[in-house]
Amino acid sequence: MIETESLIPQLAAPIVLAPGLGGYNRVSACGQTLRNYFPGVPELLEAAGNRVIVARVSPTDGVARRAADLKRFIGAAVPTGPFHLIGHSMGGLDSRYMTAKLGMEGRVLSVTTVGTPHRGSTFADWGVGRFARLVLPLLKWLGIPHQAFFDLTTDACRRFNEEVLDVPGVRYYSVAGDCERSLLGPEWFLPYSVVTKAEGANDGVVSVASAAWGEHSEVWSGDHLNLVNWPNRYARRRGGWPGIAPDYGRIVRRLAQAGF
Repeated sequence: MIETESLIPQLAAPIVLAPGLGGYNRVSACGQTLRNYFPGVPELLEAAGNRVIVARVSPTDGVARRAADLKRFIGAAVPTGPFHLIGHSMGGLDSRYMTAKLGMEGRVLSVTTVGTPHRGSTFADWGVGRFARLVLPLLKWLGIPHQAFFDLTTDACRRFNEEVLDVPGVRYYSVAGDCERSLLGPEWFLPYSVVTKAEGANDGVVSVASAAWGEHSEVWSGDHLNLVNWPNRYARRRGGWPGIAPDYGRIVRRLAQAGF
């Protein structure tokens, strides 16, 4: 069912959207917004009366640093009271880490992850294995943080899951993405083929199996960025792409049905 404002409930607590790699909430120049990380999603949920905050964290630092950034951002935007987290990609790992490790378990009501590599991505393994020796010296010389790329490997996420345990009383949900190859842009061809061979169905970089977490998991059709409502121009050519933003309404409806 396509969710509209009239079908989306108003939650009592705010909703915090946590971005993945890149870490931005919006990119602006000369006072104009050039790109939102979650285009159209906050507006849809706010139209139903919800308070929505889009967080900003370090672009390419590791999970621990990004989770600390997330805590500080939330502390400034929502100083007191409970809230819900919806994290895309690495933002889901940041959300889990912050909830379990940074003293926020008393405030976080739920964590919903979207396209998050809970078990890592074999494309991260592939990239780190082939390019670390070439690229890392340059990144270090430029002073660019790069721990994120290591934290998304399958080994790193296995250790993460051993150390970062779900917090009792917090509800955990997840969304995975699955995209037909014919609807992928050329930028996804390489990661899609690597992940498909090793893990099966995926959104171009994160497999359905890796993205599953918590008590409820569902699969949306789209690539990794379609999951945050970036348009799929290839689907549009084949008859239209309705966008993903309405599916976030279904996330909110599930939270309301859970008593929030």
